[in-house]
Amino acid sequence: MSDNNPSGDFLRWRRNKLDPTALGIRPVKRRRTLGLRREEIAERAGISCEWYVKLEQGRAISASHETIAALARALVLDASETAHLRRLAVRGAAPFFVRETVSDIVRTIVQSLPEPAYVTGERWNALCWNGSADRLFGFSEMPGADRNILCYMLTSHAARDLFGESWAKEAQRMIALFRVTYDQRRGDPLFEAIVSALVTASAEFPA
Repeated sequence: MSDNNPSGDFLRWRRNKLDPTALGIRPVKRRRTLGLRREEIAERAGISCEWYVKLEQGRAISASHETIAALARALVLDASETAHLRRLAVRGAAPFFVRETVSDIVRTIVQSLPEPAYVTGERWNALCWNGSADRLFGFSEMPGADRNILCYMLTSHAARDLFGESWAKEAQRMIALFRVTYDQRRGDPLFEAIVSALVTASAEFPA
């Protein structure tokens, strides 16, 4: 996705993935590209084609809650994708990310628990953990900069072995949660760095 028009990129990407036949749209003439045309999405959403074109091109100032809901239905988005679109449509960005710290009280509570327990920050860095979690995930053996749960999940063979058949479902759940935060932190160097690393190292992480 481009930095200048992430919501338009997402709309275009999703529109191109839709199958007209599966949606009951009969072709009136030969299609040059896959997916639905802009006017077909606009019709399905009940908005003007001109307005939809502006949304894709990033020329529209904003889209209402109702318009986003209509677009979600037209584009056949699931709940996670709809939330993603809503956040992309919001103008403005969060302040630059500052690495979190854990209070002594929280650290003491985590370390006192008998079951595996750990605390992560917005970027999914492991901030503290107890002995059970260390034995399970090997936090103390990871370099400080690499103590990232998302990276561990998507790039470590140990994670695949640990989660077994549930690995794919859990990995997608974590990616969806990370994407919610990333929508608000887009452009932040620390978040862009982890996204760049995961795009390179993990086939499961969406570009």
